[in-house]
Amino acid sequence: MKEFKVTPIRNGTVIDHIEMGMALKVLRIIGVRGDVSSTVSVLMHVPSKKNSWKDIVKIEDRELDPKELDKIALISPDATINIIRDYNVAEKFVVEVPERVKGIMSCSNPGCITNKNEPVEPEFVVETKKPPALRCVYCDRMTTDIAENIV
Repeated sequence: MKEFKVTPIRNGTVIDHIEMGMALKVLRIIGVRGDVSSTVSVLMHVPSKKNSWKDIVKIEDRELDPKELDKIALISPDATINIIRDYNVAEKFVVEVPERVKGIMSCSNPGCITNKNEPVEPEFVVETKKPPALRCVYCDRMTTDIAENIV
């Protein structure tokens, strides 16, 4: 049986320990579409020592900004980030679910002021981190379907 390996990247980001089945959502929320100019590797349903299964995303020639890291933390709070420079891990850390989220999610309540074309930026308080549950500061609507509301 042939075994395929994913080649190392020279510079970029490896997002490891993504909750199984969330890799494609991670790509969507960080804006990776079909028009990328660098190599993107997606591994899904990979055996893990920490959990039973995980997903992994490798993005060459790109480091993520703090808002993108917050988005990943909200949909996969145990994800680890490896910054690769010259084929070596230069930095490694676990994402952290923030206490408050501003401007990266929309409120699921259609009647919320943030959905009424008002100059108000959506803001949420993180009520629980695992699993993530957020409360809108304007209408108090609780949101647990985070991936569907991230912008």
